[in-house]
Amino acid sequence: MKKIIGSIVVSVFSVCMLVAQPNLKIGHINTQELLQAMPETDSAQLKLEKMQKELQSQLEVMQVELNNKYQDYLSKRDSYSELVRQTKEDELQNIQQRIQQFAQNADQDLQKKRSELYKPILDKANKAIEEVARENGFTYILDLSSGVVLFHSDSSLDILPLVKAKLKLK
Repeated sequence: MKKIIGSIVVSVFSVCMLVAQPNLKIGHINTQELLQAMPETDSAQLKLEKMQKELQSQLEVMQVELNNKYQDYLSKRDSYSELVRQTKEDELQNIQQRIQQFAQNADQDLQKKRSELYKPILDKANKAIEEVARENGFTYILDLSSGVVLFHSDSSLDILPLVKAKLKLK
């Protein structure tokens, strides 16, 4: 009960402090829209798509190999001795495991590459947002694309055009 009362007191105090600030200036931006307007994003996306196609192609080759060996096994299994049959089944299982491992590694590699390609783009966008906020005296900038904004007032200024101008984007 004391924790709840303490939380309420802290919340009320925080709200009072925010209301008491006469120069509170709030802006908002949709960073996803900003990122889509940046040419670097298109380049990064093309590189990711190329890498994904290459990995998908390798995966398909492995899958064809598995299917061919499986069809061969099915057509000849009755003629195999028990030892040969078991060896062929183990080989098929190993190929299947390699395919699964490759797919997992490919997903991880794609995520790593995505982070690597988008980090400089995000850094550039964040730097521009920060500069616009400082130059225009904003106290807070809310990101509408994150889904965290609980209230959006008409008095909040959309800084997307300012940031686009800063980055010399259309």
